[in-house]
Amino acid sequence: MDRANAVPCTVMRGGTSKGLYFLKKDLPEDGQQRDALLMRIMGSPDPKQIDGLGGAASVTSKVAIVSRSERPGVDVDYTFAQVAVDKPLVSYKGNCGNISSGVGPFALEKGLVNPKEPVTTVRIYNTNTDKVIEAQVQVENGRVKYDGDFAIAGVPGTAAPIKLSFIDPMGSVTGKLLPTGNASDVLDIPGFGQVEVSIVDAANPLVFVPAAAAGLSGTELPAQIDGNPEMLRLLETVRGAAALKLGFVSSIERSAWESPAVPKMTIVAEPKDYEATSGAAISRDQIDLTARMMSMQKTHPTYAMTGAMCTAAAAVIPGTVVNRALRADADPERLRIGHPGGILEAGVEFEPENGSVRIVKTSGYRTAHLLMEGKTYG
Repeated sequence: MDRANAVPCTVMRGGTSKGLYFLKKDLPEDGQQRDALLMRIMGSPDPKQIDGLGGAASVTSKVAIVSRSERPGVDVDYTFAQVAVDKPLVSYKGNCGNISSGVGPFALEKGLVNPKEPVTTVRIYNTNTDKVIEAQVQVENGRVKYDGDFAIAGVPGTAAPIKLSFIDPMGSVTGKLLPTGNASDVLDIPGFGQVEVSIVDAANPLVFVPAAAAGLSGTELPAQIDGNPEMLRLLETVRGAAALKLGFVSSIERSAWESPAVPKMTIVAEPKDYEATSGAAISRDQIDLTARMMSMQKTHPTYAMTGAMCTAAAAVIPGTVVNRALRADADPERLRIGHPGGILEAGVEFEPENGSVRIVKTSGYRTAHLLMEGKTYG
């Protein structure tokens, strides 16, 4: 270990993810050198990430790279990187809403933004999606206030709420809300047959599939899906077919390498009773939609924040599989998504446009926790 290669690093929990936050100036400018360093720091590729700071899961192998912005009306620039656990791969396709929730507090901690009490609005430009996110961060005595009484499913205890608003989130990666031009498409899945899906791009591109079409109820918990290799292959094949249709990959079989993070596979069903991973009973009356997401070819233990934003957008688009599964009297400003960890609320502001809709803004609440500041040795 060369102590001269120490890199300043902050470890933060953002929403239901945990990641490493870096100032851009502290990382190599060269992309290949930067990615090699990030993989060494995380301990990838290794299923246990035993020789690095990664937590052996996609939700704990994430990176935020932040700098002061020179863009008008924006405070900081932020790049999200997903470091694969078991592959020598760093992906920059798409953003992570959970990690985004830690960017505002990090920017305040590093003096990139001046604190204003009781709430500081940090305007964040995400380079992955070319979109702006507004983070409302609570401030007390000139410092970020982390303690509070707000709880999110999938994180023990409570903390101060952070409101995230994704401004004009349409076409974050593909440039279009409906990348194929259709509210739903039928994909030919090798060895399986035809599957109806909806491909929607708001905050992040997602491919939605009805649970029944994949032979699922929609109430399965991560262990049930991850413990079924055939189901994992089917879901990745459907995701790969969507990625091929979007031009993200050269073949379905290469999807896990060429575009492992987007589009995100999401399974939806009408509201149903189920038991969360905590053992808590979730009633169909408490939710507007039952949903499960995949993250880097495994089941997400809760639900991605950008996934919730895209789900909320898809819910108000006539003809999508999400819209058809949605509770009829659902409130678009407080859409309740039932996921493995519990319930996540997301809001959407939209306007009718040419037979479809224009998504003005999506929003939701997360929390963050400063875990460690120090140096890491790549």
